[in-house]
Amino acid sequence: MRKNFGQQTWLYPMPVLIVAAYDENGNANAMNAAWGSIYDYKQIMLCLDESHKTTQNIKIKKAFTVSFADLKHEKECDYLGIVSGNKVPDKLAKAGFTTEKSAFVDAPVIKELPMVLECRLIKFNEDGNVIGEIINVGADEKILNENGKIDPDKLQAISYDSVNHTYLKVSTVVGKAFSDGKSLEK
Repeated sequence: MRKNFGQQTWLYPMPVLIVAAYDENGNANAMNAAWGSIYDYKQIMLCLDESHKTTQNIKIKKAFTVSFADLKHEKECDYLGIVSGNKVPDKLAKAGFTTEKSAFVDAPVIKELPMVLECRLIKFNEDGNVIGEIINVGADEKILNENGKIDPDKLQAISYDSVNHTYLKVSTVVGKAFSDGKSLEK
């Protein structure tokens, strides 16, 4: 038997994305965003409210970065979602994060978070969602496996559980994509 919950914004897994952009004076700001995903080939979509400082910064600079929140920085990343850059302009520093300018776009890279997508703004779509082109994916070598690829166990990305308002660690391999289902092709 199933239990019905009605209309909810529940999706598993929901990424914990840290979106960063510079303002008109070159000051970095970042926010915690759960509503984002791949939009098209080499593109990302973020559902960000117009009122966010980061949204305004993206409009100004036409660029942004998206880092993946990790287990090591769960509290700091959560803080970025609790506090508004409109009220606390130095919230990155208060969270203990430092930034450097991306080599690919006019946006900050948070040095403590080991994986980042560096993006150029394509447009705000008809719903106000941010559509960006992924120009580069950067990863700290400490999260790479012996083949030079990102190791989910080393990244220790977290996801947001919107049902229980908790964060979950993402990493355990349970199968091989585009391979395991082949056993049913007969």
